[in-house]
Amino acid sequence: MDTLNKPPFLRFDFSINDKNSDPVCFINPVKIITTKNFVEVATCLDEVKCAVNHGFYVAGYMSYEAAYAFTHRMKGFPAITMPLLWFGVFTQPTNWSKREMKDFSVGNWKLNQNKEEYEEAFQHIQQAIVAGDTDQVNYTVQFQAPFSGCSLSYYEQLKHAQQGRYSAYLDLGNEQILSASPELFFRLQNNIITTKPMKGTIHRGKTYEEDIKNANWLAASHKNQLENNLITKLMVDELKMVTNESSIEIIDQYQIEKYPTVYQMTSTIKGSILPHVSAVDILKTLFPCGSITGVPKDKTMDIIAKLEKNPRNVYCGTIGYITPNNDAIFNVPIRTVTIDQKSQLACYGAGGGITKQSNIEEEFQETLTKTKVLYKKQRSFSLLETFGLKQGKIIAFEEHIQRIKNSADYFNIPIHIDSIQNQLHILEENNKDGEWRIRLLVNHQGKANFEVKPLSKSKKAIVKLASSPINKNDIFLYHKTTNRTVYEERLKEIDDVFDVLLWNENNEITEFTIGNIVVERGDELLTPPIQCGLLPGTFREKLLKAGTIKESKITKEDLNHCKNIWLINSVREWVPVKLICE
Repeated sequence: MDTLNKPPFLRFDFSINDKNSDPVCFINPVKIITTKNFVEVATCLDEVKCAVNHGFYVAGYMSYEAAYAFTHRMKGFPAITMPLLWFGVFTQPTNWSKREMKDFSVGNWKLNQNKEEYEEAFQHIQQAIVAGDTDQVNYTVQFQAPFSGCSLSYYEQLKHAQQGRYSAYLDLGNEQILSASPELFFRLQNNIITTKPMKGTIHRGKTYEEDIKNANWLAASHKNQLENNLITKLMVDELKMVTNESSIEIIDQYQIEKYPTVYQMTSTIKGSILPHVSAVDILKTLFPCGSITGVPKDKTMDIIAKLEKNPRNVYCGTIGYITPNNDAIFNVPIRTVTIDQKSQLACYGAGGGITKQSNIEEEFQETLTKTKVLYKKQRSFSLLETFGLKQGKIIAFEEHIQRIKNSADYFNIPIHIDSIQNQLHILEENNKDGEWRIRLLVNHQGKANFEVKPLSKSKKAIVKLASSPINKNDIFLYHKTTNRTVYEERLKEIDDVFDVLLWNENNEITEFTIGNIVVERGDELLTPPIQCGLLPGTFREKLLKAGTIKESKITKEDLNHCKNIWLINSVREWVPVKLICE
């Protein structure tokens, strides 16, 4: 058994039967099975099988390069830097208890190759496809960044940002593995094996409408369906070796799954395993998952070995555990960071499937899209709607309901819209006189809270331009939530004004912090389009439908030629403002 400075700690946040469950954790292994020697891989897996047969749990990982031990192609690729496999043998899982979260620091992530090198590899792959050597190659690259501090805290951030169903944290002493993976390799339960190859990606849209458009594009993409189908067929052929062939079925083919930064295309395959087939037998037969190699697997792995500059290590390998009754669950460790404490470097791999139909720019951008999870630090928030109630009537009622439904769908919040509408109608009935402000909050569990206050009067107000631009790629500009960081930062810059007028990096006017802008230019009333980076206000939407205002880009320079400027929202409707320029 290896001697470690501290005992290994393994935590699996795996979704069982597509339902969230408590973490499964392991500490204090009675034995560690590990090697960096290719010729020892088979023997190590025999030890894993023996431990399971003797009533132990086994948990850990296999590096992608371990697969070359099965093909007997052990040369021709970059030298490995992590063990080919690491499995701990445990008497039982331990109860999960929260650990102290400490600070951490991650430097800038840098790609290990330039775009020209990526393009050169892409062309080699295209030549191999034309030559008939392969139909699809999953080509990957590596990113590195300096890291210090608490790796568990970083894991929690990545897990929250990705919301993957197969996340895992492995602290093995000098090395930590932080896997926020959305992809299942296989689940073995009651002699039924389930695999779920994931192939096909597109980034999320910023607005609800753009987001739906992206999802629909992916669902209809022939190129992505082809990629997915190639891998599905490959895995069906492999499953025939360990299952009753007649039991194999493909369900939910080309299903689109939603994650915070991307949409992914998946297909699900199920089958009944043959008698006496073990979880280790399945590992040997299916590993590595076809979704991260290509088709055909062996030839494509040879191409990968020649083209990729760095070993993948645990990225694209597998992480999981086996129970004494031969149930097992393993992920495909994509969206996975490894940290080397000695060098204080973090490593992250990303890539995509390249076929004959692939476009080099799209593939490169898809690779970069998969790194967004590394930067995403999202604090908790609630959906927010602020209604104006005048003489028993809520202004822009239908527009408010549609907007909060759209944002709930975007963020996967289980909203109870009928209950919310009923409560709003009650508030209308109970407040027939006067003017009121209703504030609605809906948290991530769908719980709604209402607050009603009298509306104070407003006069013509003084406003100023923000001193710095907003980033129009911030999704919280397009959804009304309690995450108002971008607005709060701009308000801090300027004191003693009614509100601040925002603008983007292209010098285009966007909105106020509490409402949209309408300007009078010539004989037209204009408001900026959503694409400039602003909230789709409900009163704004009502006025657009009525033809009262229309969309047009408005620059900072254009403000000098406007007759009048208004701040509009569904609480105060039209508020004339005076812009003071400094």
